Amino acid sequence: MKTKTLKKNKVNVVTLGCSKNIFDSEVMMAQLKGNKFEVEHEAKQDDSEIVIINTCGFIDNAKQESIDTILRYSDAKKEGLVEKVYVTGCLSERYKDDLKTEIPNIDGYFGTRDLPRLLKTLKADYKKELIGERLLTTPSHFAYFKIAEGCDRPCSFCAIPLMRGKHVSTPIEQLVDSAKSLAGQGVKELMMIAQDLTYYGLDIYKKRNLAELVDKLADVNGIDWIRLHYAFPSGFPMDVLDVMNERDNVANYLDMPLQHGSTDMLKAMKRGITREKTEKLIQDIRAKVPDIALRTTLISGFPGETDKDFQEMYDWVERSRFERLGIFTYSHEENTSAYALEDDVPAELKQERADAIMELQAGISYDLNQAKVGKTFKTLFDKAEGDYFIGRTEYDSPEVDNEVLVKITEENHIRIGDFANVKIESADHYDLYGKIAD
Repeated sequence: MKTKTLKKNKVNVVTLGCSKNIFDSEVMMAQLKGNKFEVEHEAKQDDSEIVIINTCGFIDNAKQESIDTILRYSDAKKEGLVEKVYVTGCLSERYKDDLKTEIPNIDGYFGTRDLPRLLKTLKADYKKELIGERLLTTPSHFAYFKIAEGCDRPCSFCAIPLMRGKHVSTPIEQLVDSAKSLAGQGVKELMMIAQDLTYYGLDIYKKRNLAELVDKLADVNGIDWIRLHYAFPSGFPMDVLDVMNERDNVANYLDMPLQHGSTDMLKAMKRGITREKTEKLIQDIRAKVPDIALRTTLISGFPGETDKDFQEMYDWVERSRFERLGIFTYSHEENTSAYALEDDVPAELKQERADAIMELQAGISYDLNQAKVGKTFKTLFDKAEGDYFIGRTEYDSPEVDNEVLVKITEENHIRIGDFANVKIESADHYDLYGKIAD
């Protein structure tokens, strides 16, 4: 029984998972708005007639969060708090049949490339003239910028190709047009994302073409920072570093998930690289761009990971002194090649190893941050929270990296989305504290 009046043609889009899902939701919202729907992202009020849940199916915790969200809105539908609920994204792509059986109250399940079909179900058209258009859910001064879909890598632990399909690059001209459109909306920073940035262009240009793309994007007026996320180490196109050196608006920042520091584990993960080659690549990157901030992601507890393998990774992290680092515990995913292996590292030991790596990294981060005290950095301010304006240097991406905190005072006139030079006065493990430089 309905307990409230719902707004007809109002859609609430709920996004779970990574930045690539955020991008997809923004594209979907632009299409919905183009079809005269009123659309909100994660609306605070439950007055929408329709809810669309964009799910994540990457690892156990993410899958559980997606399932819990579907169940929540399924219950809301039963209670009359919403009229229609649709599910899309990675979890729906991967487990559509199971979800239909287990949660039949949902009005439709759609995969990662089913946007036209989802729109048709809503009696809406897929408007080709809106390709490249998005309704941003991020602060208006930065945007995630997806340059390709899918992945051709054979990593044994990863289910992404099952959910996202093969690698498909977006043509350079289309991406430049999108960047111009975003700049026209006031976007100053592009976070370039893909499952694998470094594969860009191989399918449509028959060569790795990331450097040319970045160079052309750097020509777009109004884009002050371009940031590179999710590079793959094997076959890394070093020429993109030349562009990083030559173009002031390409941030000295590279996010390259390396996954492990043991050659045996890298072989089992089917990463196509050894620890020794990885170390050489890191040395070469830092030699070419000495001021670069390297972010990486690791996995603890992959099947067969011994104390020796873990110690090898620990020692490697200690030597490498990454500017930014995160670590996941291994998740045993169906239909990946690693699923045939025994998930033989206990959950407690996986977490214990991950915690040890993060404790090590905290010390490295603290030391690197102390070296910044007394220096001045160009800072982009994202928000005001509590007593502080909160921003980032070119070495930091939103949500995952360090922040710069400047005390809110009557003298400080900082607009969100603006740049300012900040002199760092103190630092802890993950935050820098400073004042606006004279």
